[in-house]
Amino acid sequence: MSQTVIRVEQLGKKYLLAQQAGGYTNLREKITEKTKSLTQRILTPKRTHKFKPTREEFWALKDVSFEVKQGECVGIIGGNGAGKSTLLKVLSRITEPTKGKIRIKGRVASLLEVGTGFHPELTGRENIYLNGAILGMSKVEIKSKFDEIVAFAEVEKFLDTPVKRYSSGMYVRLAFAVAAHLEPEILIIDEVLAVGDIAFQKKCLGKMENVATQEGQTVLFVSHNMQMVQALCAKACLLKAGSIAAQGNSGDVIEQYLLSLRSLTQLNSTILEQRQDRSGDGSAKLTFINIEDGDGNKVICSISRLKLTIGYRSEKPIYSPRLLVTIYDYNNEYAIFALDSNVVGGVPELLPAEGTVTCITEPMYLTPGRCRVELELLRGEILLDCIEYATCFDVEAYDIYGSGKSPPRSWATCLLRYQWSTNVG
Repeated sequence: MSQTVIRVEQLGKKYLLAQQAGGYTNLREKITEKTKSLTQRILTPKRTHKFKPTREEFWALKDVSFEVKQGECVGIIGGNGAGKSTLLKVLSRITEPTKGKIRIKGRVASLLEVGTGFHPELTGRENIYLNGAILGMSKVEIKSKFDEIVAFAEVEKFLDTPVKRYSSGMYVRLAFAVAAHLEPEILIIDEVLAVGDIAFQKKCLGKMENVATQEGQTVLFVSHNMQMVQALCAKACLLKAGSIAAQGNSGDVIEQYLLSLRSLTQLNSTILEQRQDRSGDGSAKLTFINIEDGDGNKVICSISRLKLTIGYRSEKPIYSPRLLVTIYDYNNEYAIFALDSNVVGGVPELLPAEGTVTCITEPMYLTPGRCRVELELLRGEILLDCIEYATCFDVEAYDIYGSGKSPPRSWATCLLRYQWSTNVG
């Protein structure tokens, strides 16, 4: 039996949330409220009182228990707000648990965000030694791995440049290279690989496979990419609302996760008002979404225009509203395309407190298969409401080119009209 290196028992993490009555207000509304308050104080001074915000308990983690053996690669999956990042922060000793016990045997390296532990004023070279020292490595050990780290990160030309001048891609390459090459017993990674380009993601995946299988290190890996989790991890834990909903073989856990998502969605038309799997400040809610083609038909094919009708309800009119619709392949976390009202316009500067917004696209030229839809409603840059798996729809095959053939979704997600020609001789 392999040795247990991580044991978590009845782990809980509680936060206290301060809430003000009325939710978020913009500058104009705040000035109006202050003026009214001053007037009331002058007219009725004895009745005035200072408002105190209410405090609400929020359990980001509730009674979480699991074990990880030495050399295992375990995926942590779940929707937004499930508690994945909080769990990794507690395991990395960045934040203290409210209750429960954690036993970790071995040196831990955490890569929870781009450039974790880097000092912006220090150069890449100096940060390599700094991170190594934080991980408990001696200068001799760091020096022996130095060339491998630099070669992997591909930042040789900028090694003596302060990392504050690095791009996000350079940052994540160097951060991952340091964490993976300094040989910690336990490596904790939270979705940072999405920052790099495709070639770098493949390179990191190969390194992580090598770390977990050949070098015997333990890896905890959070990702929304189910294909990457299944390829890398033999085991997985599914978090839901701060609790473990399932754990075991990664294929079985991922299948259960996808089944739970299907139970949340219906084809084409979905009532969203009572859904609990949402994020945002809560001052507005997405209430429903209806999807059909541009002519009002429920059947959507490869050449259809897409018509989306989205309902919403807010506590008050929404200033500077923004609707963002992102469409994904159902079994993949890479977006096919996004519909952003800020880019093309069409949504007024002030939306009434309740209503619907409609978006109609040009022909999509999607390959046949199922797509899922993520919805976001914002006020400027403030997220009011977001539902990651709002609904889904099926795209039926259509002979776009008149050849009698329609490429499958496994080949590509989108198609273009194009022509071939030859110049003989």
